[in-house]
Amino acid sequence: MPSQLSLVPPPATRRPAPPALVVVAHGSRDPRALTTVSALLDRVRALRPDVPVHLGHIELNAPLLPDTLAALGDTEAVLVPLLLSRGYHVKRDIPEMAAVSRARTHLAAPLGPHPLLVDALQARLTEAGWGNTPHRTSAVVLAAAGSRDPDAKADTARTAHLLAARLGVPVVPAYASAATPTVPTAVRTLLARGRRHIALASYFTAPGRFATECTQQAPWIAAAPLGTHPTMAELVLHRYEEALATSTATRELASA
Repeated sequence: MPSQLSLVPPPATRRPAPPALVVVAHGSRDPRALTTVSALLDRVRALRPDVPVHLGHIELNAPLLPDTLAALGDTEAVLVPLLLSRGYHVKRDIPEMAAVSRARTHLAAPLGPHPLLVDALQARLTEAGWGNTPHRTSAVVLAAAGSRDPDAKADTARTAHLLAARLGVPVVPAYASAATPTVPTAVRTLLARGRRHIALASYFTAPGRFATECTQQAPWIAAAPLGTHPTMAELVLHRYEEALATSTATRELASA
C-alpha cells in the first residue's frame, strides 16, 4: 500500500526571473525623442510582461545609463543599444559604462542592420505615400545620423542594400553629419540618373535635430522616423534573446 506521503504532489518549482532588459538610447534635446522611446519601451513590456524593462541614456536625458545600472545593483541585465549601427557609442561608451557598474551585464548588438528594420522603413515610406509612381523614375535616400567609424557606414550601406532589394529601386545612404554623402548630394546623384521621384527614408529611431534637418531636405515625400513601429519592439526583444543565447553558449563552452 503506498504511503500517505507518496500521494502529496511535489512543491512547484518557481522559474527564475529573466534578466533585466536595459534599452540604451542616445539621448536628445528634442522632447519628442524621450516621448517616443518611452512609448517604444511600453510596446516591449506589452510583448514580454515577464521581463523587467529599463531605460538608460548615453547623454542629454535622464536616466543616464550609469544611474540605471547603479539602481539595478548586482542584477543580471542585457543592454540593448537603441542604435542602428556599430560605432563609438556601441564599441566604447556603452561597454565602458557597463564595466564600472556592479550589474552583471551582457551587451547586445545594435539594432541594425536587420530585416525587421527594413520592414519598418518600408512601412514608414508607405505611410508617407510611397508606391504611387513608376519604379523606373523612383528612388530612395536612406538618411542616417552618420559616424566616422567605417563599420557604422558599412552597416548603413547594408540596410540600404536590403531596402533596395525590397523596393526594387535604387537606395542611396546619406548622412546628417560626420560622413558623406549628404542628403542633398545623394539627391543630386539620383536626379542625374533620371530618378525624378526621390523619397527620403528616415533611418532614425526617434525624432530629433538630425531627423528634422534631413526631412527638410527631402525633394518629394519624407517618411517618419522608425519610432514605435511594432517591428522595433520585436527587434529589441530579438537582440535581447540573441545576447542571452550567446552568453549561455559561451558559458557552456568554457565549462566543457
